[in-house]
Amino acid sequence: MLFLDNYSYLEHRVLNKEIDELQDNIDYYETEIKKDSIRIKKLKNPDQIEKYAREKYYMKRENEDIYIIEFEGEEKQEQNDF
Repeated sequence: MLFLDNYSYLEHRVLNKEIDELQDNIDYYETEIKKDSIRIKKLKNPDQIEKYAREKYYMKRENEDIYIIEFEGEEKQEQNDF
């Protein structure tokens, strides 16, 4: 004899799968928070702020020229190790 109700095995499998997905999200966001906090600490240094602005937003000093060289077929990669 088998009884199926709201607390069946199938429902538990679905819920366990959701729990695993949520745990993966938690792990991902915790690592991103750690990376961001490291970046924030680095950006408290004025030299690092200048480096970041130059690399990310192509800012320049007065009387300075910037040449951006991009090759065909290469995807633009975001640099996260400033």
